[in-house]
Amino acid sequence: MFNDILEIINTSEGRNFYETCGILEACINSDVNFPDTLRQIGIIPECIQHDSKEEKLFSKASDIVLARAFSELGLKTSVLQERSDSADVTAESKIYGYTLVADAKAFRLSRTAKNQKDFKITALSGWRRKNDYAVLCSPYFQYPAKASQIYAQALTHNVCLFSWEHLIFLLENNITETKELNLSEIWNFCDKFSHKVLVSDMKKNFLQDFNDFLSVFLNIDSEIFAASSKTQISYIIKRSNIEKSFWLERIESIRNYSREQAVNELINSLKINEKLNHIDAYIRSIS
Repeated sequence: MFNDILEIINTSEGRNFYETCGILEACINSDVNFPDTLRQIGIIPECIQHDSKEEKLFSKASDIVLARAFSELGLKTSVLQERSDSADVTAESKIYGYTLVADAKAFRLSRTAKNQKDFKITALSGWRRKNDYAVLCSPYFQYPAKASQIYAQALTHNVCLFSWEHLIFLLENNITETKELNLSEIWNFCDKFSHKVLVSDMKKNFLQDFNDFLSVFLNIDSEIFAASSKTQISYIIKRSNIEKSFWLERIESIRNYSREQAVNELINSLKINEKLNHIDAYIRSIS
């Protein structure tokens, strides 16, 4: 369950990163409520501190969830344990032999405007190396709603802009790769679609075109994906109430601070001591 993932992450003190990753992998691969986990993994909990060990573990958990989802589709998958200049998830078709690299994305609901650097599409394309396809899996509703450079990058580099919602849709409809169904048509969508797009339209949002393609390719009524997306929105709304409650409780806690606590909290939040240390370090380096 998703809460079990959070429990493992929040009690990781005293274990090294790789040991905790192993526990997460065992938990996720035995998860009997995997569809629920799939619905929630695209949202980073507000209680997880930014740029912390816990955030890195959550990112790794999202990689493991993505790998299991690909396994559910009938692919052979693996997750890279070490962080390096490469994709964290790889998959191979058991039937057709093609390979792909994938990157899992999760965002906080409180996150403000995102830009192309957040999606790392050109980097993901480079991580493909000798593999056939590159797939980005992000929360569907976190993709830019209107024109964006990421759509042009995806078409130029043939990076499939996939989502957790698409995975949910596929698994809900019991889609697996078979001798009659080659899923590489999905991963290769941008290559074929790019030939239909005018240069002036490269930045336009093409996600609806992708959704329409999926419906036709899988022979599933497009209204079914719309209904699946509507259900996911209801899950996101429920999560938003949980995430908001974290900050509302934090506000109440701050209101009860003593003057000294409030001053220390402000100093820490502005990272003033770190800035002073950086200045001193720089002066030492040139003296």
